[in-house]
Amino acid sequence: MKKILIIGSGGAGKSTLARELGTILGLEVIHLDAWYWNPGWVETPKTEWQSIIQDLTLRESWIMDGNYGGTLELRLSVADTVIFLDFPRILCLSRVIKRRFMYAGQSRPDMASDCPERLNWEFLKYIWSYPITRRPGILEKLSQLTPNQQVIILRKPIKAREFLQNISHNSDLIN
Repeated sequence: MKKILIIGSGGAGKSTLARELGTILGLEVIHLDAWYWNPGWVETPKTEWQSIIQDLTLRESWIMDGNYGGTLELRLSVADTVIFLDFPRILCLSRVIKRRFMYAGQSRPDMASDCPERLNWEFLKYIWSYPITRRPGILEKLSQLTPNQQVIILRKPIKAREFLQNISHNSDLIN
């Protein structure tokens, strides 16, 4: 596992899993939110974003977390491992609400600076509709990956913890 992509709904825990896995494996962690958002929640222009992703994926090894559908196929094509956090939407919603209060008025560690935590109706709708609007397409893309690409679908937080424990106990075999 040298190029690991972590995807899933907002609030699923992608950044947390990426950080913990990065510590265990000693790999660079790339939080896409920190690369995409500029101070004041200003989006990176599309052509510049494509170039940034291209450059990031060329690195020798990484753990990358984030969705960003416009670049998902490129990231999937170079990842040797894809972890899909396929958690219930109620759990994801409760986590983003908790996160909003935890980081009120400040930027999260996995977010660009000067992007204080926010929560709006559009993001809540995105999370609520994720299982219907996004999940089927992701599962279809994952089913089309090559046999040498490992796909790990975790459906419960306890499975993510078990996965990390497994990796931690066997990290000397992986590296």
